[in-house]
Amino acid sequence: MRKAVLGLGCNLGDRQENLNRAVRALDHLPGTKVLQLSNLYETEPFDVPDKQADYLNQCVLLETELSPRALLGACLGIEAAMGRERKTYHAARVLDLDLLLYEGEYFAEKELNLPHPGILERAFVLVPLADLFPQKMALGLDFSGVYDRLDKSGVQPF
Repeated sequence: MRKAVLGLGCNLGDRQENLNRAVRALDHLPGTKVLQLSNLYETEPFDVPDKQADYLNQCVLLETELSPRALLGACLGIEAAMGRERKTYHAARVLDLDLLLYEGEYFAEKELNLPHPGILERAFVLVPLADLFPQKMALGLDFSGVYDRLDKSGVQPF
């Protein structure tokens, strides 16, 4: 079993319940166990095409037997089951599950990039990630220097 980190986000419906449902679904995936959850954070929308409500964000540390591609597929299935529709790039969403890191995996493909692109520029990812990895070293990714310089003012505890 290897470890993976997912970033969760939601800005439609009962945001906290949507994230709770997603965590329960992740914990029921075959060969997968949720090990740790970050705190919840409220953040302003980032790189969106229209006016949207604020997001709730969280990071989840998993242990899994699923391959990175299988885990990504399972995440897309959970999103769809919870009603996510992919009509517009960065549209408001009932749930967003991003595979951020996967232990020992580094590659760039059309469907999957590890580490997730942009991870080091996004405070809404790094603040909850620091809850899981207070030493700022996450599955081989050292984000200590970036974390110290990053503007985290838009990431508020929920």
